[in-house]
Amino acid sequence: MSYKQIKSMILFIPTITVAIWEYVRHQFLLPYISMDLGNWLTPVLVYLVTITLLTKLFRILENIQKELERARSAKAALEAREELARELHDGIAQSLFLLSVKAEKLESGNDMKQQEQNVLSIRKTIHEVNRYVRQAITNLRLDRDETADGNQNSPSLVKQVHAISKDIRTPIRIRWELEDHRQTDKEQIELLACIREALINMDKYALATEGSITAVGMSHSWKITVADNGKGFEGDPFAKKNKFGLRIMKERCNEMGWIMNMYRKDGKTLVEIQKGGLV
Repeated sequence: MSYKQIKSMILFIPTITVAIWEYVRHQFLLPYISMDLGNWLTPVLVYLVTITLLTKLFRILENIQKELERARSAKAALEAREELARELHDGIAQSLFLLSVKAEKLESGNDMKQQEQNVLSIRKTIHEVNRYVRQAITNLRLDRDETADGNQNSPSLVKQVHAISKDIRTPIRIRWELEDHRQTDKEQIELLACIREALINMDKYALATEGSITAVGMSHSWKITVADNGKGFEGDPFAKKNKFGLRIMKERCNEMGWIMNMYRKDGKTLVEIQKGGLV
């Protein structure tokens, strides 16, 4: 029995009961039951019908409510797992890959000064992994907007982009004409995560010899493009099962109301993230 049917029965059964009782009383029982006694019997009859019929309906309604609560709890748990997977991928997995790149540089380097810098860089990345773990745990308890700490005390977006590009083996050219104050803190956090994912994909899979990042636009309309001259891709990259990072990028952009495109042009792979109209 559906919720709508139960609600209709709860509304109409008492009314129909009273109507039938009043008809029978006036047509057949007036010689035997006085008017005052009949008026007293009416609420008693409604109560008895409610106890015998509507109690079961109310029980069914309560069961439906409990099932809805269980469904909400299951959905919340699933969302928490997806959020944790996103945090693990964006933070730990990406940082561990960068850590392996730095370890390779450390093994291949002969300059002691450069090796010391690589060791310091590795330590910094380890601290970042630790911070990402704490961030992921915190985000399971609090709303993402409340836990996001990319505010005044954090480096500017363009500085963070430069820092990430230096850890990538592929040489990256950066043309940044988008000022940080034109985006909210949340926009900067999401943009940085998307750019980091695009650069790491370039470094891991594209076999590119050069790449570029271009950011142009104004507060209401901007576009960021990450390009490389690598081997590219075939088919729809977002439909492939092993492209978890790309799907997360797409989800981030959709949540923010941005448009994300990934395509090949003139022998290059381009990842575009755009807000508003064309710029």
